[in-house]
Amino acid sequence: MKWRTGRKVLWIGLVMLLSTAIGIGGCWIQAKGDTSTKRFITMNMINPNGTLATYLQEAQSVNPELAAGREALSESLGFWMEAALESRDLMAFEKSYDILTRYFIADRHYIAWKLNPEGKAQVSTNALGDDLRIIGALLEGTRIWKGHSEWTETAMELTETLLSKSQKNGYLVDFYDFSRQEMPDTLSLPYVDLKALQGLLREGLLDEDIYDRYYSLLQEMPDDGVFYPKSYHVVTGEYTYDANVNLIDQLLVALHAGETKRGEEPLLKFLKQEFKRTGKIAGQYRRGDRKAVVNYESSSVYGLTMMYALQCDDMPFAAKLYKRMQTLKGKDARYPGGYVFGKNTHIFDNLLPLLGEYAFARGGHEK
Repeated sequence: MKWRTGRKVLWIGLVMLLSTAIGIGGCWIQAKGDTSTKRFITMNMINPNGTLATYLQEAQSVNPELAAGREALSESLGFWMEAALESRDLMAFEKSYDILTRYFIADRHYIAWKLNPEGKAQVSTNALGDDLRIIGALLEGTRIWKGHSEWTETAMELTETLLSKSQKNGYLVDFYDFSRQEMPDTLSLPYVDLKALQGLLREGLLDEDIYDRYYSLLQEMPDDGVFYPKSYHVVTGEYTYDANVNLIDQLLVALHAGETKRGEEPLLKFLKQEFKRTGKIAGQYRRGDRKAVVNYESSSVYGLTMMYALQCDDMPFAAKLYKRMQTLKGKDARYPGGYVFGKNTHIFDNLLPLLGEYAFARGGHEK
């Protein structure tokens, strides 16, 4: 994203002011990316085998479709790899690659979306959004750090699996069940990671007409005046909305759509109005009347909203969000730096704020 000199100088001054005024919880963003959030994750959210635990506290899984306790998600690994890229932490990225190949791929040709705490896959499905995030991170890693051809090779192999197994009617779909050899008819829009697809295009792993198909999907998708659809039916061509809107999904769609030429989006205007009116942003809203349907605030939502605001060149709003997000830091002395609530936390409530902190430190979400 190009910056006009005057605005950049103003932004640098704002960052310096905030560094003095809101260093809450010791969360100082250093050149190495060694923030208190990152330290909390490395000290508390990593299993003995190196996988990222989904929750701080142990718990037994009662639903195979959900992660519990110290189970690990491929989604978490993808966000952690993005954080390593942002902070230029080669060691963390190399460790993540080892975890990817040793546990999430193992002797399979796809990424299992969930592992038990010991690193064993008890599922036979992937998750498209996680796969694209990881593939994109591998390709970006080879651009930043030379001499890692194995990263490109792994990205190529994973891409080949996606294109050969997970396409229906010309579109990738949400997942493929490698045991049942089944796939759905839906493509969730938060999964349409245009930056990762751009990387595949640059590497010659994706044809331009296929990339253009996904670009157009986001460029031309409707909205209801504020919110985006949740998914696209690849057979009927219909977009589907949720009655209750999860802001994490909405913000991921917004960030991906920001890679197109849609222009100013009503979602940002709504979030700014909501924040001004209530002093906070809720985790979910009812689409019909735009009212919050939950009382809780989510540090994940604030991290993503910061990145969205920065992508839209709205520095003042990003600064307000950063300040509010920092107030959600836990006060439990046993877990300094973490977004811990009631002695527990979800890994996303720390990974997404970490990515937001990095975006805030460099002044924006680069296109």
